[in-house]
Amino acid sequence: MDIQGKTIVLTGASGGIGRAVAVALDKFGARLVLVGRSQARLDAVTDGLQGRHHRTVVADLTSNAGRANLRQVFAGDDSTEGPDVLVNCLGVNALKLFHEQSADDIESQVTTNLLSPMLVCHDLLPAMVRKPEALILNIGSTFGSIGYPGFSSYCASKFGLRGFTEALRRELADTPVRVSYVAPRATRTDLNSPEINAMNDALGTSTDDPIAVAGAIVDMIRGTPRASRFLGWPEKLFVRVNALLPQLVDKALRKQLPLIRRFAQSTSN
Repeated sequence: MDIQGKTIVLTGASGGIGRAVAVALDKFGARLVLVGRSQARLDAVTDGLQGRHHRTVVADLTSNAGRANLRQVFAGDDSTEGPDVLVNCLGVNALKLFHEQSADDIESQVTTNLLSPMLVCHDLLPAMVRKPEALILNIGSTFGSIGYPGFSSYCASKFGLRGFTEALRRELADTPVRVSYVAPRATRTDLNSPEINAMNDALGTSTDDPIAVAGAIVDMIRGTPRASRFLGWPEKLFVRVNALLPQLVDKALRKQLPLIRRFAQSTSN
């Protein structure tokens, strides 16, 4: 897709990956609708952009009122009004053993990572199907394909997002809207707590810079349509192994479990 002049909604725009995606899309002349919870943080993003035709929307997309704020941007009688691209980049994460998580903690992750992107798609899709071409791109995670100790709620939400993306892609196969999924591996952003960073270091887990992840996301938008893309090696191999021979991944993670449990429990102290 040629994104010059295209209207692109970017949720989670003030996060580490979201900010990098905004910068990358701005360089190609996209018209951005940047969505986040803080006006100050959104302003910090737009201050770093070259274009001056972007919009910011302060909205908590986990609430009906927040999603109404986003819908209002595209309210009108013009049947072509609506985004050309929706990039769902919002997300929260936490390292904690499942039985030590609060109910609010679990609900927050599932609502933010899964339900909110689904409802934003639901709100914007009627206008997008009237476009000559359109794209919904959901940003998932390697943990949307590999269940990982200490991240049960996060994995559940990202597994769900991957399944939703797959089903919606097939449902819209005879429309102008294509639906894709990008799964980054561990990325160096503020989303990660100090305990997550320390655990990754102890395990020797490779992490990506948000700029590299943003480049892959923009490639998905501008390039030949693809259903999904998994980032990082050997993570993309582990995704395939887990799908075919999950017992091998069970054994590997069992060896890491004492260390994972130690860092997960430290978040509760």
